[in-house]
Amino acid sequence: MGYLQKDQVAVNAGSMADIAFLLLIFFLVTTTIVNDKGILMKLPIKNNESVELNQRNVFAILVNSKDEILAKNELIKFDQLKDRTKKFIDNNGANAHLSDSPLKAVVSIRTDRGTTYDTYLKVLDELKLSYNELRAASLGLRLAEYENLDIKNPEEKELLDQARELYPMQISDAEPLESK
Repeated sequence: MGYLQKDQVAVNAGSMADIAFLLLIFFLVTTTIVNDKGILMKLPIKNNESVELNQRNVFAILVNSKDEILAKNELIKFDQLKDRTKKFIDNNGANAHLSDSPLKAVVSIRTDRGTTYDTYLKVLDELKLSYNELRAASLGLRLAEYENLDIKNPEEKELLDQARELYPMQISDAEPLESK
């Protein structure tokens, strides 16, 4: 028996590289890359000098590995944090255990290695909200009105700058504690 020899069909692959290149360009042009957003904070200028602070002017917050909040070594509930922070910052020397003035008040956050990231962000948001409420009140505005001020408008930018001068946001993020 003889085998019949069929003609071999060859595929012309000359334009395959061109097609692959066009597909690659198509996907690069049409694909959008999502940018992750981080915590928007202005970082301080690197300074090797240590600053001596009066402990009266430091509002020390510790978030432990159980996500419990200690403010000035007192265990507090999360919903008390904003009011305690505002009271500390806006003391103006009235209470000897609280800050001398908003200009000298420093809020220090310290976390344990077991602290969840979610809790840390919630605490940071509450602290920012405290400052924003104080700033809004200093301008005689509601919080929503303050947050809607436009930095591009020169008059509103001046108001924002004025509020930031009265209540500078001084938040210190200390190194995490070692778990024991």
